[in-house]
Amino acid sequence: MIADLDETIKRLLTAELPVKNGEIDIKFDQPTREWSAKLAKPTINFFLYDVRENNVLRNHQWQRMKNGRADIAAMKRTPMRVDCHYMITAWASEPDDEHRLLTRVLMALFRFSTLPEDWLVGTLQDPPFEITAALARHDKLTNPAEVWSSLDNELRPSISYLITLALDPWSEVTGPAVRTFTMRTGQAAHPEKELFDPAHTASEMVYVGGVVAKGNTPQPGLQVAVKGTGWMGTTDEDGRFTLGALPPGSYTLIAWPAKGKPKETKITIPADSYDIKL
Repeated sequence: MIADLDETIKRLLTAELPVKNGEIDIKFDQPTREWSAKLAKPTINFFLYDVRENNVLRNHQWQRMKNGRADIAAMKRTPMRVDCHYMITAWASEPDDEHRLLTRVLMALFRFSTLPEDWLVGTLQDPPFEITAALARHDKLTNPAEVWSSLDNELRPSISYLITLALDPWSEVTGPAVRTFTMRTGQAAHPEKELFDPAHTASEMVYVGGVVAKGNTPQPGLQVAVKGTGWMGTTDEDGRFTLGALPPGSYTLIAWPAKGKPKETKITIPADSYDIKL
């Protein structure tokens, strides 16, 4: 994915500077003294010096995936967010030419706070989040002298460039759709044992979920309610709904189709199914 990011940056900069007939090289090398001595023409270099997780954007929650089936639930964790830190430098025979190159790079990249999707290549295409970019941040490269010392090269002007990618290392997990979730509360007989004290009454509340369908076609965006309780919800894109919490007992589910009369279905909580057929 990082190799695709390099290619995306190169394509974007080549078009925006613009670079014609290969008059300027765009590289992603480590700018050591030996490397810079071999350059034959003006070069803009993007040195990737640090990669780390963005803990501000960290979100490891599970999200429901679309699979087109009401009886199977597919879940997956949200992607990781990773910051890629580049150091941009310009290399030419004269300092004036280097400064012109840096200015052109600033003018081009400042126009894009996010990388345009039309320029994304390979694994970067169809990203789950926008690929954000921050140029010349004041809190980055605060001590560039240490970087150049470690590279054994002379100190020169550099620009920080921060790209935030979404990396998806997770696998999709599938299983039967959860239709009944029961929560029991009460006083435990012992703090370390998951048993309720028989001397105290434990309460039980149930969350129920089902699917509203017409034939075999799920119906999204319909209102569903448990009659006489005040619990109401709306079906999602797969026709699913969740309602509760309710004490065990007998109830009536009501669904309002786009046309026609409301559909009522008798249910007992808990049960194996709370689906509504229109």
